[in-house]
Amino acid sequence: MSMREGEPVLAGVRERLSRVAGPPTRAQVVDAVQASGLVLGSTALAEMLAQVRAELFGAGELQRFLDDPLVTDVLVNGPAEVWVDRGRGLERTDVDLGTAQDVRELAVRLAAAGGQRLDDASPTVDARLPDGTRLHAVIEPVCASGAVISLRVLRARAFTVAELVETWMIPPGWEPVLRAVVRERVSFLVSGATGTGKTTLLAALLSLVDRGERIVTIEEARELVPDHPHVVSLVARRPNVEGSGAVDLSALVRNALRMRPDRIVLGECRGAEVRDVLTALNTGHEGGCATVHANAAGDVPARLEALAALAGMDREAVAAQAVSAFDVVIHLRRTRHAGEGARRFVSEVALVRRDERDRLVVTPALTWNGVGAPQEGGGWPALVERLGPGEGVR
Repeated sequence: MSMREGEPVLAGVRERLSRVAGPPTRAQVVDAVQASGLVLGSTALAEMLAQVRAELFGAGELQRFLDDPLVTDVLVNGPAEVWVDRGRGLERTDVDLGTAQDVRELAVRLAAAGGQRLDDASPTVDARLPDGTRLHAVIEPVCASGAVISLRVLRARAFTVAELVETWMIPPGWEPVLRAVVRERVSFLVSGATGTGKTTLLAALLSLVDRGERIVTIEEARELVPDHPHVVSLVARRPNVEGSGAVDLSALVRNALRMRPDRIVLGECRGAEVRDVLTALNTGHEGGCATVHANAAGDVPARLEALAALAGMDREAVAAQAVSAFDVVIHLRRTRHAGEGARRFVSEVALVRRDERDRLVVTPALTWNGVGAPQEGGGWPALVERLGPGEGVR
């Protein structure tokens, strides 16, 4: 039975559960389904319960994509325009969500599940669903075509570096270099465009951190899940409906310094908090890291300068702070190759330096275009010197 075919049953279940005080339990959902008069075997009952819970408390017909371990993103542009990304780029599905009003109601329900409101007075929402999925949705009048929903799936586990090598996200010859970056407590930035795998790579690298070290992660919405026994996750909080109660990333960075961290990790530098990160990584906290949006490793200095300007820092101050805060930039790209679909891969490892005019620059040490053999750049000797002796590095 599809969700649309089961709508009369769902309506009755929804009406019965509306009388329940507080969030309904599984037993109460079972009672509500059985009270509908359907005669179901154990397997059919389990399937119906899954449908009911997905429709009433989850993502409805989108839930099966959120449960798929290969899916990273689910995008809804309209009732019959549902796209998913399984790591090969966007693929259109055959899902039909009904009408534009059905899509809007789904967006409103998901927003409510994330503790946010979505209506004419507040037509955009950015929330975290109970299962960790990140929700962004807009409705009219912001989006004239109707409700648009974007879901970013939180992975249940971190990939290992070895797995990323197997899928050619990391060239095999670069694995010892990246392991040495973590082992030698090199501070680094992971850069790239949206959807290139920055969080995936960062989580894999953090999983290499010595088990005796304490990692404190700071994120706007929790996405980092490294395989490590000592991770403290701090997540920013948006203001409530009255406009109070907000805790921003800058405040979390300052609090992280008081938590005896061995590694400070900022999920994404996207605003004035970059000043606090630069300050934190200049207080003896080696091995810190962050992600930043950039088109290429060479664009990272300009990106840092633009973000730091929001905090009142000039170019000279940024260069002086950044060159001692970060040693390396690891850049990712996403591109298409004939017959292979979209691929995400590490395209550059570069050194952070200051030039003769004291400007912040990055010097490529390793480059790769996703095919063929990786190349060594002008910064390779200095990177080898920074990493020290180690298997596979020299």
